[in-house]
Amino acid sequence: MAGQNAVLDKMTAWADQAAVVALGWLTSPAAWSQFALLILAYFAARLVSNRLGPLLDRWIDALASRLGPLAGLVRSAKQALPLLLPVLAYGLTAGGEQITRAAFGSGDVIAFGKRVFLFLAARIVAKTILTDPFLKLLARYVLVPVAALYALGGLDDILLRLDETVVALGNIRFSILALLRGVIVGSLLFWLGAWSNRQSADYIKGQQDLRPATRELFAKAAEVAIFGAAFLLLMSVMGIDLTAVAVLGGALGVGIGLGLQQIAANFVSGVILLIEGQTTVGDYVELDGGEKGTIVRMTARACVLETFDGKWIVVPNDHFITTRVINYSDQGSANRYDAAFSVSYETDINLVPQVVESAVAALPFVLGTPDGPDVELVAFGESSVDFVVEYWVQGIDDGKNKYRSHVMFAIWNALKQAGIDMPYPHRVIEVKGPLLG
Repeated sequence: MAGQNAVLDKMTAWADQAAVVALGWLTSPAAWSQFALLILAYFAARLVSNRLGPLLDRWIDALASRLGPLAGLVRSAKQALPLLLPVLAYGLTAGGEQITRAAFGSGDVIAFGKRVFLFLAARIVAKTILTDPFLKLLARYVLVPVAALYALGGLDDILLRLDETVVALGNIRFSILALLRGVIVGSLLFWLGAWSNRQSADYIKGQQDLRPATRELFAKAAEVAIFGAAFLLLMSVMGIDLTAVAVLGGALGVGIGLGLQQIAANFVSGVILLIEGQTTVGDYVELDGGEKGTIVRMTARACVLETFDGKWIVVPNDHFITTRVINYSDQGSANRYDAAFSVSYETDINLVPQVVESAVAALPFVLGTPDGPDVELVAFGESSVDFVVEYWVQGIDDGKNKYRSHVMFAIWNALKQAGIDMPYPHRVIEVKGPLLG
């Protein structure tokens, strides 16, 4: 209750002071002259901005047309053109302030006008210029209120009060002002870090001369460096001693040693995978545990496999280090498959290889290197002579490609066209004793 009364008393004192200042301005010829200069500066700035704005607009377009890749960056400067009016008014008011202080020895009114123009500029930034939702929110609820307090002359008192209020957490002591500054600056730093991380990741992943695993490693290293630098800058802004952070790091190390071994193992395994490059995004792999699919994402903790039926399997990174991994693709290499078929014992089997190899080789997806289709005799069965044709394709036989199905159709059609029968089992039933009639 006493705190509320103190706040009310302070607000009443500010209101009384503002009333005294306003009354003094209304009865002072010097103040009236400054009001006249403020109005003159505003209309002069409006006139200049109306003439200069279209010229700058056309000049920016002309400059952007000559810069090529930087054209988008230059055109983004057009968004700042609404600031032309308050900035010009601020500059003209600053010149008028020097005149009034030299003539009347006072410039409080015109100094107030300067702060009002800054407030108008802050509102334009929050309302018109910024388009990012986070920055727009930050400007609306931080920049504009701070500019309003600065225009009214109450910002210094509020900052002093916040700086005098200290919060202690163990050995760490910081003021409310430092906490608020840390929240605001930290939000900006990590927003900037996320933006920088996206830009660097897009640039690194666009370097097609590097292996995919190397690109992933560089992208992760850039992410760690960016956010690590943001964290250290935030600690410096908040005035927190880094020795306290070292103590926290030691405690975190103990926690890793006791309860987070698996997470640490997965993180280290992920780094090893990225460095070695034996397994990377886009590879089709099969693990000893039976998991198999195409790697669509590699994170610090796990790899995400996408199966042929669209399911995602999250596999911890250490499984790729401690168990056997079969990599079927390894950056798009060719793979060999086989398709089994049979012919009857009445067939001249010497004709089969030429017929089937020609039919399979005619398929557009079958490769001629490292080897063309090869028919091999594998067994003499009970009812048939069994063959297998081996062929090479680029990629994996899955739900999208279905190589084996096309090969089997080609074999069937080729054998039918050559008059070669594909057998079916025959059974002979011997009946002993007289038949019952």
